[in-house]
Amino acid sequence: MLVTQQTQDINTPTGPMRTYVYRPDAPGQFPCILFYSEIFQQTAPIARTATILAGHGFVVLVPEVFHELNPIGTVLAYDDVGKDKGNADKFAKPLEQHDSDTQALIDFARQQSYCTGKVGSMGVCIGGHLAYRAALNSEILGAFCLYPTDIHSNTLPCAYGNDSLSRSGDIQGELVLVFGKQDPHVSPEGRVLIHQQLMAKNRNFSWLEVNAQHAFMRDEGERYDPALALQMYQQSVAFFHRVLR
Repeated sequence: MLVTQQTQDINTPTGPMRTYVYRPDAPGQFPCILFYSEIFQQTAPIARTATILAGHGFVVLVPEVFHELNPIGTVLAYDDVGKDKGNADKFAKPLEQHDSDTQALIDFARQQSYCTGKVGSMGVCIGGHLAYRAALNSEILGAFCLYPTDIHSNTLPCAYGNDSLSRSGDIQGELVLVFGKQDPHVSPEGRVLIHQQLMAKNRNFSWLEVNAQHAFMRDEGERYDPALALQMYQQSVAFFHRVLR
């Protein structure tokens, strides 16, 4: 499918959230994927991933995950300055604000004539965590989480007991979690902790550990693994076709 792209500023309790909408350039209704970016917001690799997903028959919403903390349209560079700013934003925004962002995205999707009303979530890095976090919302039918950070460590600000790991039992939709074994951001012990929690809560999830570094999906930089990235695209598309249709 060909893909059309537009921008939409969605109102949230913490201010307008610039959101990039990718959807098939075809008549009809399509299920929706909330696609959460890395700390750098919508970079060129994120835009390309959203386009790939949309071309397989999905409406893809890419929000600016730190919209409260930056001017609209901010994209951080893949350098030390961008990394430092993105990490500062990550530790400044409470998870509760991400929750209200997710609800605003769901509400927006369900108001669009081109959406079926069925919604899933996907993300990379901090976005993988946000995709997992989005699944705490019962309206998310499935979440595909690529090397999600900060779940195991409970290092993102939130009210006591409202961290994502502790609340894993609230997830109703199906999960897929993918980790790189050479990823220093989520240790083997951290991966075990997440797995044990999901098992203890009897959640419906699939688990995959691959021989890859952090950010192996990003098609810029030396950690990019094209073969694994293609595999993840195929698996995510098949997953969402199944759970959202």
